[in-house]
Amino acid sequence: MTLGILLVGGMGTRLMPLTRDTPKPMLPIAGLPVTEHQLMAAKRAGITTIVLATSYLSDVFTPYFGDGSQWGLDVRYAVEESPLGTGGAIKNAAAALNLKAGSDEPIVIFNGDVLSSHNLAKQIQEHVAHNADVTLHLTHVEDARAYGCVPVDESGRVTAFLEKMENPITNTINAGSYVFHPSVIETIAANTVVSVERDVFPALVTAGKKIYGYIEDAYWLDIGTPRALLAGSKHLVYGDFKVDPTSTIAASAKLQDGSSIGAGCEVGDDVVISGSIVCAGVVIETGSEIRNSFIAPNSHIPKDSKIIGNYYSNELISPLNL
Repeated sequence: MTLGILLVGGMGTRLMPLTRDTPKPMLPIAGLPVTEHQLMAAKRAGITTIVLATSYLSDVFTPYFGDGSQWGLDVRYAVEESPLGTGGAIKNAAAALNLKAGSDEPIVIFNGDVLSSHNLAKQIQEHVAHNADVTLHLTHVEDARAYGCVPVDESGRVTAFLEKMENPITNTINAGSYVFHPSVIETIAANTVVSVERDVFPALVTAGKKIYGYIEDAYWLDIGTPRALLAGSKHLVYGDFKVDPTSTIAASAKLQDGSSIGAGCEVGDDVVISGSIVCAGVVIETGSEIRNSFIAPNSHIPKDSKIIGNYYSNELISPLNL
């Protein structure tokens, strides 16, 4: 059995107003919440028990995922009353795993705003083979100036965690998926704001602990902006469009460029939807055009509307600043 913690407590400030009523990890991409895609990736890697570390709009997760049995998982919940940082959230969530003293069961930590198709099972295998304290998924980026750098030696051992710099010494960055030995979590102070990236990891390297990088340049995306969210959805649609089987689409409607249509939608005659995410329960009347936009749940779009690069709900229309 492999255990997991999924960090889904962030407010998603850069995604406002999309996250006004929906936490970022529950926004739909390719017709399913981001968190559901991540849970399926965890299951494929052999993870059977996973704790959702929630905070912002925490009550949205439980009605949807329940105990996880629908997905063949044991899903548990840990709520932060106030934000504790990534390290504090991990410490808080670990209590729900009911770890036995002296356990060496790997614990996989996911960031709830990252889409990755890397081989998580192999990352876990390498962690066990190295008898590591922490194994991080690292990936290469073309321009590392916007990220902290994580250099490794010839054996794959992490030598430093470097802050953003104008001239990075490596283009290898932290991709946001970690495998922990349980003893690492024991070192994190409870009920305290702690960052694993800025506090825990550098301290472990300084202490000579075995911190390894698993380097794989698979598909990887931080979905923290509307542009990235739309791009991630297009990637997972794998074609021109994806429509929930409970939705009704007029024969003359045109869906294209990786658009996704949620459950219970009605799309009228001569509607054009391109590169967009349409959430559940949306009604789009005849002749409307929607391009590169996010349509909130239960929205009603009148006849001949044009929505280009916008967030749209019944109460608000706002540019996505793509």
